[in-house]
Amino acid sequence: MDQALIAEQIRLAHEGEPWHGVSLQEILAGVTAVQAASRPIPNAHSIWELVLHLTGWTREVTRRLEGSDAGVPAEGDWPAVGVVSPANWDAARRALAEAHRALAVAVSRAPTERLAARVSGKGDAAESYREMLHGLTQHDAYHGGQISLLKKAMTIAP
Repeated sequence: MDQALIAEQIRLAHEGEPWHGVSLQEILAGVTAVQAASRPIPNAHSIWELVLHLTGWTREVTRRLEGSDAGVPAEGDWPAVGVVSPANWDAARRALAEAHRALAVAVSRAPTERLAARVSGKGDAAESYREMLHGLTQHDAYHGGQISLLKKAMTIAP
């Protein structure tokens, strides 16, 4: 069943052992709120901003899969971090995990024919829902790599 495989890939990208390396959950383990909000690389997004971006797009993909037209995440493409605190950082990480769990459930419940259909609201050049879901796992891996590099930059920064 295609849905089960895609749902598993979404889960692995966040909290499992994906083939590409380390899951988002593992990458984020041990990152403090201050570290998550810092900018060790000038003009780059912070870890926290990347987490909010990933959460928003995961929610947007779920929304699309459940029948809404394509759009920008309700939170925006790059939401503001807001108040930097351990509680808010924990909430951001929990929201990312919850977004991935919700998407995996939505994928497992989607009818097979839905995966082959074109994403609603994107016009003639739209990809299929299946392609969109695979793209999200690639998006997770891409930004996970960025987060890993930001963590490394923090260990060598004075």
